[in-house]
Amino acid sequence: MVPIRKTLKEIASLIDGELIGNGDVEITNVNGIREARKGEITFLANPLYGSLLNTTGASAVVTSKDIAEAPKPIIRTENPSVAFSKVISIFQPDREDAVLPKSIHKSAILAKNVTLGKNIGIGPHVVLEDSSVIGDHTVISANAYIGPNTKIGKGCRIYPNVTIRENSIVGDNVVIHSGTVIGSDGFGYINVDGVHQKIPQTGTVAIEDDVEIGSNVSIDRARFGQTRIGKGTKIDNLVQIAHNVKIGPHSIIVSQTGISGSAELGKNVILAGQVGVVGHVVIGDNTIVGAQSGVSKSIPAGSIVLGSPVKPIQDEKRLYVYIRKLPELFKAVKELKDKLLKKD
Repeated sequence: MVPIRKTLKEIASLIDGELIGNGDVEITNVNGIREARKGEITFLANPLYGSLLNTTGASAVVTSKDIAEAPKPIIRTENPSVAFSKVISIFQPDREDAVLPKSIHKSAILAKNVTLGKNIGIGPHVVLEDSSVIGDHTVISANAYIGPNTKIGKGCRIYPNVTIRENSIVGDNVVIHSGTVIGSDGFGYINVDGVHQKIPQTGTVAIEDDVEIGSNVSIDRARFGQTRIGKGTKIDNLVQIAHNVKIGPHSIIVSQTGISGSAELGKNVILAGQVGVVGHVVIGDNTIVGAQSGVSKSIPAGSIVLGSPVKPIQDEKRLYVYIRKLPELFKAVKELKDKLLKKD
């Protein structure tokens, strides 16, 4: 493969950035700010790492508008993370394209009445069950299982070892990473005379357009109706989403979070890592729940909460400070107690 070479002047033009320094410097690759070497370009988005501008081996840095100057050429942008993503696409155009299937592999198993769109890729040992529908330009990688009556939209990427169970609906431009299971049985039981009897889960899962789901995620089908993931939502690895959960558009669900049955999340909700949500609660639009928090009741829109059970974040931070001071308080109380005892 012929290496890609661009001058800083060309890169600045491509990302609509302001170049400060020598525009003739030639760039051949991208890298992290600590790892970058001569000939590579990197980026700085967080001002906390500003000192790395003086130590990075990169030939140039994409920065925010807040950086006025640096010991090497910089390209100032409104959003360095977004701008650098464009730079990556210049020097490392989708490397995954080289390994994604571009046709239907001879070992794939296609049941009757399968509907296939244009320009699709089906990898080795993929199983497409009866009456499944695959949209145009969708790619399904090795060992994936697509259940009967499942519909997958256009431009999707289904990575190896993904399972999408029967009657599921997947929108356009959805990405599902390896090991994830869509439409597994909801966790429903009723205790009858000391025995846990299974409650049938007869609903489905609907995933709207532009959703990305990480690896080893479980999204259970509904008992009745749908478990629904809203448009543009991004789900990290190792997340559990139970039956009948509704997640609004453009939400972020971070790793090791568990959402219990029939909970509802509004739009633009962020659940940080290891958040636990009980069933049947409503989390309002634009709410942020901090890491390792426990949501035991509904939360109004626009809240920022933390703790278990959750509290407004400032209340929880204040409580944390008080807890940290308990040893000092204990010592002071003991000294006062000793003084009082001596007086007696």
